[in-house]
Amino acid sequence: MAAQIRSRLTDWTTLVPLIAILVLAASWGRELPATVIAVVAALLAGAVLAAVHHAEVVAHKVGEPFGSLLLAVAVTVIEVGLIVTLMINGGEKTQSLARDTVFAAVMITCNGIFGLSLLIGALRRRVAVFNPEGTGGALATVATLATLSLVVPTFTTSRPGPQFSPAQLTFAAAASLALYVLFVMVQTGRHRDYFLPVTEEGSVLAVDADGDGHADPPPARTAWASLALLVVALVAVVGNAKLISPAIERGVSAANLPQAFVGVIIALLVLLPETLAASRAARRNRVQISLNLALGSAMASIGLTIPAIALASIWLEGPLVLGLGGTQLTLLALTAVTGVLTVVPGRATVLQGGVHLVLLAAFVFLAASP
Repeated sequence: MAAQIRSRLTDWTTLVPLIAILVLAASWGRELPATVIAVVAALLAGAVLAAVHHAEVVAHKVGEPFGSLLLAVAVTVIEVGLIVTLMINGGEKTQSLARDTVFAAVMITCNGIFGLSLLIGALRRRVAVFNPEGTGGALATVATLATLSLVVPTFTTSRPGPQFSPAQLTFAAAASLALYVLFVMVQTGRHRDYFLPVTEEGSVLAVDADGDGHADPPPARTAWASLALLVVALVAVVGNAKLISPAIERGVSAANLPQAFVGVIIALLVLLPETLAASRAARRNRVQISLNLALGSAMASIGLTIPAIALASIWLEGPLVLGLGGTQLTLLALTAVTGVLTVVPGRATVLQGGVHLVLLAAFVFLAASP
């Protein structure tokens, strides 16, 4: 027991969040040299990885589909914290940061994580198999949320530019939250089986601790410790993001990239651990869990981020730009159509995975070179 406690205390997923909190406390309110900024950035990335690791531990304890849901919510908390901390002192150049980050998260999850999971599953077993009923419902929810929050503002006439009026923003936030809650009720309630892994014959694949390739669920003490460390890691992520936000913006400007690319960087950082978790699930023939992670993160990124940003806009200065431009609208429409064609059969080959990854590459390229 003593050896297990020592091992736990010296594990990097324990040390990194604690060190990140100490560095945050020591650096807050000070001008940081380049070397310290580099250390803070490394600790920020480590804290993100540690946060999702601890979320996975707790998720494995509570089981599916609650586990995927918990991971998605944890990632969204990090995303909202990063957006708000960058917008507080960013001025006019961050008015579209929420839109850019949320759209980037949708493209990364619905094309990057989605396509990578299908590609890994198909390469290992020739065909990646999943439940089209649950996955289709999740994709439809993501498409509806994205349209209400990111497409409609482009065509409203009550305000100049692609933005909502206060009443419209309130409605969009309430509708997004309601749809997300409704989906959660379906996913964890009477249609829970729609979101569990399936065999090639379409039957639900057992996810237990005996002989299915999974580690046994952690004991309650470990789960509670991970929950506490998850909170510490989330605080460290948000605080350290605030410290290095000026450096991120200076780096984007120095590279002659559009300001919108800051949102892509945030989304890539936040979703990297989610990508690793989905890849591991796909390698274990749990493609459905991978797709739950991908679409659940996209859904939470809109359904939770937009209400949070709408609330924060009361204190934030300047307008909140949410409407997408023409190129972004085209990519979103193509992603939705391609996603529907991929999901309907309930089976995918390497072709579908490759198509979604090409869409992600197109998004990143056009974000850097609009």
